[in-house]
Amino acid sequence: MNAIRIGFIGTGGIAGWHARQLQELPEAVITALADTSEQNRNSFIEKHGLSGVHTYADYRDLLDSGEVDAVIICSPHTLHFQQASDALHKGLHVMIEKPMTCSSVEAGQLIQIAEDAGKIMQVSYQRHFQPEYLYIRDAIARGEIGKLTSITASLYQEWQVGTVGSWRQNPALSGGGFLMDSGSHIIDVLLWTTGLTPIEVKPQLQMHGTPVEIDTFTSIRFAEGAVAGLNLVGNAPCWHETFVFCGETGGIFFDNGKITLRRKGQEHVTPELPQATTNQDKSFVDAILGRHEVLVPGEFALKVVKLSEMIYEAAGYAPLASV
Repeated sequence: MNAIRIGFIGTGGIAGWHARQLQELPEAVITALADTSEQNRNSFIEKHGLSGVHTYADYRDLLDSGEVDAVIICSPHTLHFQQASDALHKGLHVMIEKPMTCSSVEAGQLIQIAEDAGKIMQVSYQRHFQPEYLYIRDAIARGEIGKLTSITASLYQEWQVGTVGSWRQNPALSGGGFLMDSGSHIIDVLLWTTGLTPIEVKPQLQMHGTPVEIDTFTSIRFAEGAVAGLNLVGNAPCWHETFVFCGETGGIFFDNGKITLRRKGQEHVTPELPQATTNQDKSFVDAILGRHEVLVPGEFALKVVKLSEMIYEAAGYAPLASV
């Protein structure tokens, strides 16, 4: 079997994670890179010990090269739609880093383009493959805590100071601030593990003197009756991630990777977690090879985009409109 030839559009930090995971797969080979920075391209090749890789300053030259069967898009958020669309029109499979796009209109169009092209399109929400989150999703589905009544989802990060001067604080490239960036992972977990449908949001945003939102506090009401608090704090002294899922008979408490299951009137339990069997890159390659369906499809990622959009609209905040 010939290895699937994969190209990278963007060689920033997250691209390194993809490269390491792909290099573990005999069915895949990295054959091309596109990045506007020659220094970034050369550094990526050296860091990952790549050889025979073709490099381009313009991603469109990579798409025209005939050297790739699929691309992984690791570029700034507002570029995702055009780059993914162009790749699909060239007959290539596509994996997109989060968020899929910066608007639900673009997300819907991209889903249709992929369907028309008959190509695989996956969004790189890595928590779908990690044991902690798989346990939470499966435990909720099994009814371990009864019908969900409330969820609290929180992420604290030194995002504001860590992104000064970067594209992440430039709305023309980021499409938003902490919510659109790291917060997208938390929204993903909230929706994926619960299967709930948001119908109303009431947000509060803090800019802290930057062009994008840094802190976001949002109450959410779901069609199924549950409520949630989504707290995304980019002006924090450290990374800290917490989830609390409360149901009619118990709760699941997640604190920086540690999970506790509590039921009313019983001792708490530290559950055994499932084994990790794949990751975003292996699952992408396996989907291309027809071994299973796409595990994080555009149709799901659209739900994340829609909730993000609801929050921005309810707050009267339109990052791209001010560009």
